[in-house]
Amino acid sequence: MQFFLVNNPILAAYPGPLSWKNAPVSFRILGGDSIAIESGPATDWFVDPVDVNWDKDSAPCALFTPPDREFLFSAKVKVPFASMFDAGTIHLRVGEKLWGKLCFEFSPQGKPTVVSVVTHGKSDDCNGPTIDGNEVYLRVAVTPGSIAFHYSTDGAFWNMARFFTLGDHTGMRVGLSAQSPCGKGCEAVFSEIRYRAGRLSDNRSGE
Repeated sequence: MQFFLVNNPILAAYPGPLSWKNAPVSFRILGGDSIAIESGPATDWFVDPVDVNWDKDSAPCALFTPPDREFLFSAKVKVPFASMFDAGTIHLRVGEKLWGKLCFEFSPQGKPTVVSVVTHGKSDDCNGPTIDGNEVYLRVAVTPGSIAFHYSTDGAFWNMARFFTLGDHTGMRVGLSAQSPCGKGCEAVFSEIRYRAGRLSDNRSGE
């Protein structure tokens, strides 16, 4: 995988240097725990299981290497939805065709929606609940053998959206991404970014 470092100050909420997979149109460090990322048009992470012509790996993603095998990473995500599939996402990347993303996305029905995608060679695509408004909290909880995706409307009580594995995730990189597969671009704002080592006692408890 090809990455490049940014010359701007390290985002304090990230537990390591910030690098990019794909260049954003722009990005803004808004504070120690906030960043805005702007994607260009036709940007996405998705390998369509049927349409061989839709193999996208073009959305900009601000990544770090987690220093722990067990960790939680979360952010409040705000998206000014304009076009179908505009989204702000948390991205977990093990390899070019081995990754997962938890999205706050504009559905074909015109609803802000929690969406998850897991790619093992080909991608699946699972729409979750719709959200009132254009903000939601997203979180990933990672252990050596499993990954859980969660969302929250208040940043306190967490609902599980998905539980899965990417196998041995040695070398995983984790980050934040904006996408606009069908639109002219999208700026997602990520605030209240949090990282901590450790695991949840129960992925389904709401903690």
